[in-house]
Amino acid sequence: MPDNGLSKERLTWMYTQMARIREFEERVKRTFEEHPGVIRGHTHLADGAEASIVGSLAALGPDDQLTATYRCHGYPLALGTDPKALMAEIYGKETGICKGYGGSMHLTDVGRGFLGTSGIVGQGIPHAAGVAWAAQIRGKNQVVLSFFGDGATKQGAFHETLNIASLWKLPVVFVMENNNYQAYTPVEQEDANAAAGEPLAVKAKAHSMPGVTVDGGDPVAVHQTMHAAVERARSGDGPTLVESRVYRLSAHGNIIAPPGVPLHYPEHEAVAIFGNVEEYEAAKRGDPVPRFRARLVTDGVLSAEDADAIAEAARKEMQEAVDFGLSSSFPAPEKAVDYVYA
Repeated sequence: MPDNGLSKERLTWMYTQMARIREFEERVKRTFEEHPGVIRGHTHLADGAEASIVGSLAALGPDDQLTATYRCHGYPLALGTDPKALMAEIYGKETGICKGYGGSMHLTDVGRGFLGTSGIVGQGIPHAAGVAWAAQIRGKNQVVLSFFGDGATKQGAFHETLNIASLWKLPVVFVMENNNYQAYTPVEQEDANAAAGEPLAVKAKAHSMPGVTVDGGDPVAVHQTMHAAVERARSGDGPTLVESRVYRLSAHGNIIAPPGVPLHYPEHEAVAIFGNVEEYEAAKRGDPVPRFRARLVTDGVLSAEDADAIAEAARKEMQEAVDFGLSSSFPAPEKAVDYVYA
């Protein structure tokens, strides 16, 4: 039976994208262990946020657009970006989606509405409002999503942008993916509202817009919340702040250590860094990918065999992406300044 008005095909699409994102992130993580030195610098993984990403993007129309944080691999994957080009970009190869110039934190696929990311916390928030303003001026019936983490709500750009977006009724939805930790610091140590027990979506009150908190581990609940926010924006009623509560299952910058140097963390660095094994184990039990799989099988949307086939297809697809990335060439040194403009 369809779940909350979503068709079997749509629910299957949602699970498929969640499985693909998880497998992609696992392959990125394994590259550090199996191919030391292939990925330079940090990668920021979204394992644990798959339901939030997919539930949100399922509410978009074909002409809608979005900006995101540096924890950004899942968005273009769900939008249709070739995982081979995406993996090659993370490896810094010339076959990458940005020709190797961007890397893990600076991905862009404008043709699919993915307008780009940055390592700067909160940078996409004003950019999204600018794109929404342009759409409003042109009279296009477009909506722009702005994804950012809970830490970005401390930036002046967050408050300045929400203020003007509310005043001008811009067609933008602000999506705060609250993953409980600002790098390694628990959110309740950083925010008085969180410590007082209020959701961070309460910040919307200061800017005269709706603020909604949703379980980011439930893609159907996220879709319902985002659908309402997107339709509000599209109808000209202005922005919404959606707080999607997720749990980051990997550490802030993935697993990084020079070859031959042991990591400073035991079995899983997220456990050690977060310092709360019980909390982490509870989050693993609520892992959104197997949780949604079980729900679809129980509800008769998918058979166990169909769900297994989707997972196996994702594993094969992402192994092909790894193989493609590893076999690709680095950009020639003389091309280093090809895209530098004065």
